[in-house]
Amino acid sequence: MQSDIIGKINKAKMYAEEPERVSFLEMAVNFQGKNDTHMVSLKDDKWSCTCSFFETRGFCCHTLAMEKILEKMLKPEDKVNFSKAENA
Repeated sequence: MQSDIIGKINKAKMYAEEPERVSFLEMAVNFQGKNDTHMVSLKDDKWSCTCSFFETRGFCCHTLAMEKILEKMLKPEDKVNFSKAENA
């Protein structure tokens, strides 16, 4: 029994070192910004955030930070195209 648990822990460690095994279908988080808490979500390969900057630009510091945090696990289509973002 104990060896089963050790095996599962070792497998979990191996999986944690291979974040490419994970792909998000959807997620939502509360993001504590400097002035307020915003809801950031990813669904159907599209980010959203409740901050006013996101409403006008389609990206914001909160979504960009989430991309950085999750960088190795996100699909290319989930990442901001910075040349597109700079022209927004």
